Amino acid sequence: MSDRTVLRVKGRILVGPDEVRDELWIIDGRISYDRPVAARDIRTMSGWALPGLVDAHCHVGLGPHGPVDVDVAEKQALTDREAGTLLIRDAGSPSDTRWIDDREDLPKIIRAGRHIARTRRYIRGFAHEIEPDDLVAYVAQEARRGDGWVKLVGDWIDREVGDLAPSWPREAAEAAIAEAHRLGARVTAHCFAENSLRDLVESGIDCIEHATGLTDDLIPLFASRGVAIVPTLVNIATFPRLAEGGESRFPRWSAHMRRLHERRYDTVRGAYDAGIPVFVGTDAGGTLPHGLVAAEVAELVTAGIPPLKALAATTWDARKWLGRPGLEEGAAADLVVYERDPRTDVRVLADPLRVVLNGRVVA
Repeated sequence: MSDRTVLRVKGRILVGPDEVRDELWIIDGRISYDRPVAARDIRTMSGWALPGLVDAHCHVGLGPHGPVDVDVAEKQALTDREAGTLLIRDAGSPSDTRWIDDREDLPKIIRAGRHIARTRRYIRGFAHEIEPDDLVAYVAQEARRGDGWVKLVGDWIDREVGDLAPSWPREAAEAAIAEAHRLGARVTAHCFAENSLRDLVESGIDCIEHATGLTDDLIPLFASRGVAIVPTLVNIATFPRLAEGGESRFPRWSAHMRRLHERRYDTVRGAYDAGIPVFVGTDAGGTLPHGLVAAEVAELVTAGIPPLKALAATTWDARKWLGRPGLEEGAAADLVVYERDPRTDVRVLADPLRVVLNGRVVA
């Protein structure tokens, strides 16, 4: 080995929920569990190390009114990085963020392309707004642009009925999901309401975002199909404010949003108890700030998910689901170091000691 600086992390290395090591080495930006035989300069940091956290529902490049400038997108990514989020599934963005791939100091992003919504049935400036006859073509387009995911808007307020309503006829959804799968992409959908879920799941969808409409009769269907959910509870916390704002024009919708909010914890706990995969996502971007991953993990615990499982939903399990490595031999050294054991108190996640990305201490 040639002389070079290496990093040593000692203490408790949480390789998995049941696998703990005493130290790891970072050599040329990669993880090694073998002590280097020659190194002129060794820098050591101590603590409890986790794989870089995962935010599986995040929108880099998106602001309240649509796409944002590069400098704003950079600040969004840096805010996530400072919070320990080193892997993002960008669940829909109208911005081209490929330039981030060339920055070793910014989180890695798995993109779902741009949202695909029904005409005038989503937030203005966010999505491709189309009709069902064009859904297959747009799904194919975004499957080719993304990194193995496509994002549909499965339901939104229908102003004619004054409440949430499905965006897509079942036959259109079924054909579009089949096309995405043919192209090697998985499909997820924004869904608040109950009545959009069955058709999407039976059509073969892979994941549902928010999933506030999960009911006792739908939970077994999700579990049997292995459909994951990303509850975004820090976003669902805004429902009462949204309901208040829409009360005068859409009282039926407002009442519905309040009901979904009131049962949110029971919904998530029921899904977890049934064996539905649950992952951490914040819905950062748009109207929510970035850097909320620790708050979302805490919300999952409040919902009744055991702390270790909530931790896995943003680390080991989330990375496996997305096909990305954790603290494995030879993997890129993306990790976060904490002062205390995050397995016993997930609030520790809000205060990282060190953030290491591609083998460099960046925070």
